[in-house]
Amino acid sequence: MSVETIGPAYSTRPLTAGTWADFVELVEANNGVWGGCWCMGFHPEGLGDRSSVSRNRTLKQAHVRQGTVHQILVFDGETCVGWCQYGSPAELPRINNQKAYEKELIELPDWRIGCIFTGKGHRRSGVARVAVAAALDAVKEAGGGLVEAYPEQVDGRGPQRGAYFHTGPENLFEEFGFERDRRVAKWRWVMRRRVP
Repeated sequence: MSVETIGPAYSTRPLTAGTWADFVELVEANNGVWGGCWCMGFHPEGLGDRSSVSRNRTLKQAHVRQGTVHQILVFDGETCVGWCQYGSPAELPRINNQKAYEKELIELPDWRIGCIFTGKGHRRSGVARVAVAAALDAVKEAGGGLVEAYPEQVDGRGPQRGAYFHTGPENLFEEFGFERDRRVAKWRWVMRRRVP
């Protein structure tokens, strides 16, 4: 996918071998993301007991080289400032609240939106919105289908000091036409939307 300009400041590019260094710069500037995740939590390897910062980085780079990752990077000029990870259930089999999710599962989605991340100094400036929009555009270009997200409910909940919703806030997905399918935790929902 070519660079696509969105709004006055942001552009998007997929995570590839060519943008790996930009991704690395953002991750390292943010403590490995959540203490060293490297956006591996939803991948088949996950973040189990064997997980370490260096292992996660190595595994993520291997996914990039093998083409087993779908991730949209958001740029402010030439600086990567955030991303939206998406992929098939086979690429992203590990989701939060897995048992509750499977309990009422009727149909697997074609695509999942895993995590959304915005780097320090760029939060609350529309990066996540741009990332999700570009991910949905990429899904459309790939043929569309049923897309699931697993955001956190914000309404009716007290302020979350220091918290970061790595799967995004529910109201962000509502803006893109996602609807609640079912609750899988006190504050987490499965939300779905069909992309033509």
